[in-house]
Amino acid sequence: MPVVCFGFEVHQPYRLNRTFAPDRRVRKEDLEKLYFDTMNRAVLDRICEKCYRPATEILLEKLDAGFGCAFLFSGTLIEQLERWNPDVLALFGHVARHRNTEVLGQTYYHSIAGCFHNKAEFEEQVRMHADLMHDIFGLRPTVFENTEFTFNNQIAATVRDLDYRGIFTEGVDRILGWKSPDYLYQCGDLPVLLRNIRLSDDIAFRFAKTDWDKYPLRADTYAGWLAASPGEIINIFLDYETFSEHFWKESGILNFLHSLPEEMEARNVRTILPSQVLERFPVRDTIDVPETISWADVEKDASAWMGNERQLTAFSAIQKAKTFAIDKNMWRYLQTSDHFYYMASKYGTSGEVHTYFSHHPPDEAFRTYMKILADFEARSIRFMKNRRSAKALRTLPFEEAFHFAGPGGYIGYTAFNLDQFSDLLSVVLGDSIAFHQERGDFANWAQDVLGDEQLARSFGTTPDRNSLLAIVQEHREQLWSHVT
Repeated sequence: MPVVCFGFEVHQPYRLNRTFAPDRRVRKEDLEKLYFDTMNRAVLDRICEKCYRPATEILLEKLDAGFGCAFLFSGTLIEQLERWNPDVLALFGHVARHRNTEVLGQTYYHSIAGCFHNKAEFEEQVRMHADLMHDIFGLRPTVFENTEFTFNNQIAATVRDLDYRGIFTEGVDRILGWKSPDYLYQCGDLPVLLRNIRLSDDIAFRFAKTDWDKYPLRADTYAGWLAASPGEIINIFLDYETFSEHFWKESGILNFLHSLPEEMEARNVRTILPSQVLERFPVRDTIDVPETISWADVEKDASAWMGNERQLTAFSAIQKAKTFAIDKNMWRYLQTSDHFYYMASKYGTSGEVHTYFSHHPPDEAFRTYMKILADFEARSIRFMKNRRSAKALRTLPFEEAFHFAGPGGYIGYTAFNLDQFSDLLSVVLGDSIAFHQERGDFANWAQDVLGDEQLARSFGTTPDRNSLLAIVQEHREQLWSHVT
């Protein structure tokens, strides 16, 4: 009979201000009020009352009786609890320090930094999170769970170099093939605990679906499934908000949580902590994960955050924004995965889930993000060693970006900075390039928006695509050499 390793992710982002408008009168120390939505406190208050407090009180009782589980607390959640709900943070403190609980490591900002080409920022945020767990709960994590289970070979190597003993990720079929997720695996030199998708999602997604043939799911039924499962370790990992936030109390989800430990004990199904798995079970096989996987959507890849042009534009922009990050803390808030999740444009079940979690439509989420990022960079320029170069390279809000068009109107390509403009020159239709050159649009944009007279003059004497590309690429490299 397998043992069961339960894990709960507890995270809340700082949602961005849906009505943001630049205001130069706002000082640096007040940027949070300008950039973040007032709904953040209301959302946290609601979730504390509906989920965090009642579910944690149930679990504390079960932990005392021998039930075991792991928790992941994001740094952005801890900050909000310290500010607005210290009593709930104290409750989580009792859980975190309980002998039958293990606290996992992650990135402080629940960020997408693990997907950056350069892993230095990811490493720094992982250390920041470990320090926070020590400061708040008096312990340091030894097992890791990256943001939304994003994982690949590079992440495995980096986490191992940070001295973590193991990591959680998704038991994705295309990685496992015929193999079961219910064993301990290894990627490179790092042991990997794989989430059992079916048994986890029976709670996380299907619990309250009235058209499910197993509805209503009872604790005794679920405990029976666990007892009858083959394998050695069943990893069940859930968003903590599953309990009475995603599924309301009326669905019976809290009663399910209350009854499950006793039903498992009645069937001799034992729980185990992640570090105990690593101590007691051998690695049965290796996995190779060259492309990023995650627990999001039906694709189980990075497309929840980098699946469309909007998201890729924002993802590229936030990495380049490091050069402008005089305020690194704010730059890191803008790396939180939720901002990119809200920009997704998916359909079917995945689209429904994105819509449920997002507080504004995808295009609005993208425009708000780029507007705030542009304002953040613009505020930093006066502190940089070459202001003119920084101004020409900065991220632009939608209204100042270059929108490629032709005689018939917009053709679907927008450049939000000079780097992206250079990339798009390689793919837009020649008719569009000729259209803009004849009107002097490139030169006007360089002069009026980027403030780059030299580039504007070069545009004025360049008739063809290849010449434009050569000039822009050489010029932007020169500009970057001035600011880095």
